[in-house]
Amino acid sequence: MDVFYETKQILEKYKIRANKELGQNFLIDDNVVQKIIESANINRNDFVIEIGPGLGVLTNRLLDRSNNVIAIELDKKMVNVITDRFKERENLEIINEDILKVDLKALIQEKKQKNNIEQVKIVANLPYYISTPIIMKLLEKKLGINEIIVMVQKEVADRLTSKTGERLAGAITYAIEYYSEAEEIIKVPKESFIPSPKVESEVIKLKIRETPKVNVKNETLLFNLIQKSFSQRRKTLVNALVNYNFVKDKSIAEKMLQELEIDTNVRGEKLQLEDFAKIANFLSR
Repeated sequence: MDVFYETKQILEKYKIRANKELGQNFLIDDNVVQKIIESANINRNDFVIEIGPGLGVLTNRLLDRSNNVIAIELDKKMVNVITDRFKERENLEIINEDILKVDLKALIQEKKQKNNIEQVKIVANLPYYISTPIIMKLLEKKLGINEIIVMVQKEVADRLTSKTGERLAGAITYAIEYYSEAEEIIKVPKESFIPSPKVESEVIKLKIRETPKVNVKNETLLFNLIQKSFSQRRKTLVNALVNYNFVKDKSIAEKMLQELEIDTNVRGEKLQLEDFAKIANFLSR
């Protein structure tokens, strides 16, 4: 069935309206749905976690491809809809909880122990207001995930998929590169949703690296360095290092950068991930 008519029928049947506080916008674009499913490349033995299934438009397609699907939804009304819609589907488990409070590591470990799981994949149309915290949880917790396919605000997607050191890069860009390889899948216009959001969206794919891109002794120090450097974007890296007490004074900072063959006049936003790793390892000696 056409996604637009499928969505309209479900909204009418269950008398549902989008919850603005939860950032709900319902996807009605067949092409986008198909691209998400294709990019996820799901097989029967993949374990799929869908975050924010809403009315179940994507859920329906995921259940056709995987024997193990868990949908995590905060809105009780949406839980009631998908519970009713898919009551005959034995390959779906529904969790009515905030994704940031769910113990995903335990969930994944339990599923792997009970089933012959090949890969773990996250599929989600994330609410704009909470997309970054969710993505960072999925990356930082080292959950054993293989791929993350998410729809986010276009502006966020630009930062996530940018190259480090480029104009659109932010502190989160370095975390994305550290943990994964990012790929743009499809740009999504406002008209692809009801109600239409005020901004454009984009679907991106993160392929989780087996090991981080750079080797560091202290991950916390690495990301603290990056975060603090970007909080003072107009200042040189030397000034940021001193202002946030990574080193005692400018002469020490300059000597360290010279030894590491990094320009002493550079701003932090111009550095590559490898540069920050060298500084973090130097400070960890």
